[in-house]
Amino acid sequence: MLWLLSLAWMAGLSILAGALVSSNVVLRDACLRLKLDRFVSYFGSGALLAALALVLIPRGIEQLSALAVTASFGLGALVFWKFSVWTSRTNNQISRFVSMLLDFFPEVILLGALAASGSNAVYLLAGLIALQNMPQGFTAFTEMEANMRSHTCLLIIFFTVSLLGPLGAWLGLAWFSTSDSLLALVLLFCSGGILYLLFQDIAPRSHDEDDTFPAIGAICGFLVGLVGTMLIH
Repeated sequence: MLWLLSLAWMAGLSILAGALVSSNVVLRDACLRLKLDRFVSYFGSGALLAALALVLIPRGIEQLSALAVTASFGLGALVFWKFSVWTSRTNNQISRFVSMLLDFFPEVILLGALAASGSNAVYLLAGLIALQNMPQGFTAFTEMEANMRSHTCLLIIFFTVSLLGPLGAWLGLAWFSTSDSLLALVLLFCSGGILYLLFQDIAPRSHDEDDTFPAIGAICGFLVGLVGTMLIH
């Protein structure tokens, strides 16, 4: 249990690492000057898409009927559509932060479930989670900084988010590993929300008509997830 919780927390701490890079004026200015922020945003989007296509959705559809898959996935998209409408009305800039949570929490739940089955894929999955969390932490911190001037408060929030890693892994090990259907419903609900936010909020904000290179980041991010999944299987 201690080994699993430590592994999940290390994967979560990469969120804080990305936020720390974004909070450093010198490092962030260098990223902005080189337009690495857009590349990082695309990388995170590609990694999210890979997580959906190769991990969350395939794992979810194994245990459910077509009707249950449609209902769970569709409900997730509808809930986060309404959430997006609310954030637009209230001018809350937290779409990347919410997308990060939507992606991170079900993945660490799956990490715990895999550990319960004795699969060696837990190491690779933890590494993939850490790789996609860092760019997500960077972009989420940059997005939220405009509404919260205190870097210390923001960093405390991001540190607290890292603790969701051990919590999710424990839930996956102690609860969701005993109910494949319940785990599948959670994964598909979050997948619907992630896909909506990906196309509605995240990818369009990364776009720059005068610079086509950052979009390569999406390819790199997807390839990380693709190759990692191939190694698992």
